[in-house]
Amino acid sequence: MSPEKLVRMANQIATFFASQPGTDQAERVAAHLKDFWGPEMRSELKSYVAAGHGGDVDELVVRALPLI
Repeated sequence: MSPEKLVRMANQIATFFASQPGTDQAERVAAHLKDFWGPEMRSELKSYVAAGHGGDVDELVVRALPLI
């Protein structure tokens, strides 16, 4: 899957959890990615951000990545 599509999907997840009450939104994003994304998808997203391409990635996603 293309990195752009992964980023778009991850950002949609972050947008949803950002609208939910509480202070654990990053943890919820991480849990969703662990539960519903395959290891390859998670790895590709992590590599994309680690390579410095994270400017278009929602801050909640960036905070969630170390948790997965």
